[in-house]
Amino acid sequence: MRWKATMCGLGLVLVAATACGEQTDSVQPGAGGGQPTSSEAAPTAPGVPATELPPVMPGGPRQMQPPDGAEQVPAARVDATVLPADFPREVFVSADGRQVFIRAEEGGCGRAAAEVTEQTDTRVVINLVENKTQQAGQMCTMDIRYPVVSATLSEPLTERTVVLESAKRGY
Repeated sequence: MRWKATMCGLGLVLVAATACGEQTDSVQPGAGGGQPTSSEAAPTAPGVPATELPPVMPGGPRQMQPPDGAEQVPAARVDATVLPADFPREVFVSADGRQVFIRAEEGGCGRAAAEVTEQTDTRVVINLVENKTQQAGQMCTMDIRYPVVSATLSEPLTERTVVLESAKRGY
């Protein structure tokens, strides 16, 4: 009888160890080598200009790298002083300058999005928002992801400064 209890206990330990031992790929902010998994990659068609790509919407497929043809905005033209110290600071712009791609941060049940809140002759202010669902009893993972979100400008970015802000909603 004692051996049955021992075997049940050993089985539970084995199940718990295998469930907790699953490793996932993660992308660190600023790292260019992380590859998205097939469930995270946004569908893109070869040869489609970045201006024709739809913005990444909360709850939709996650785009982990900026689209081909997008160029990084020089760090001197990115003002991220109000972001938390560990927040990504990567900004890219499409070839026509009207679509901006920003590496954001999201975790668990949160979904990142970008909102243009101000556009002047000298600067563009973009609020990086993490929206969390409000479903009662919903279980959320304890991970951090760094998807690329996009925002469309009314005029090309040209030499304007990109000011990044952040907010959390639904917390």
